[in-house]
Amino acid sequence: MTFRSYLSTLFFVLLLLVSACSKSEPQTTEPTDGWITLFDGESFDGWKQYNADEIGPKWIIEDGLLIVSKDGDAIDKNTGFGASLITIEEFDDFEFELEYRMSPGGNSGIMFNVQEDSAFGTDFLTGPEFQLLDDVDSPSESMPNRMTASLYDMFPASEKTLHPADEWNKVKLVIKGNDVEHWLNGEKVLEYTIASEAWNKAKADSKWRNNADWGSFDKGHISLQDHGDMVAFRNIRVRKL
Repeated sequence: MTFRSYLSTLFFVLLLLVSACSKSEPQTTEPTDGWITLFDGESFDGWKQYNADEIGPKWIIEDGLLIVSKDGDAIDKNTGFGASLITIEEFDDFEFELEYRMSPGGNSGIMFNVQEDSAFGTDFLTGPEFQLLDDVDSPSESMPNRMTASLYDMFPASEKTLHPADEWNKVKLVIKGNDVEHWLNGEKVLEYTIASEAWNKAKADSKWRNNADWGSFDKGHISLQDHGDMVAFRNIRVRKL
């Protein structure tokens, strides 16, 4: 074998080794044990519209993203808000994660323990809400307990790192029994206990004070709120605890 042939052979072997190593590397460094993907990037499998037989035109799938469109976005019958999307499956103790991108001035939320029943009318009358908001340019909300990562109209989030509208933010919601944690971009920003003294006091001072059913359920659907603003979601997953 000539020296040139030896170098060629060595280069080929090294190339194979590098290729094999790169293929064996995981696509993510995050743990995958027990995680269930809730959105496959292509279909509405596992989801339905709240109190509806079909998912309406406000919800679209585009470039692997789950998007609720804004009123007037050239989509027929795109009127008002309230067409929230909920998981078909119900959950009790779980971790839930997603990434979202809010339109400027936008408003949305993630609700848990949601009950689907025509008697309630909307998802937010039953399920507590992890608020999603453009904190800087929201035209309607300014109270701390109505800003991003708060428990809407109940408890404010602590100091947080929130990326601007049109950039991606990562959310984690952890529920175990009555204990709940809100996470934003890798930081825990709020924790509380359902039915605690602090909870009952906050509820008595909130818009939910006359809604006896609100926050009273220990199992239910997870809801992505349609509040009339465009929001994109991706990497939606859940892990049962």
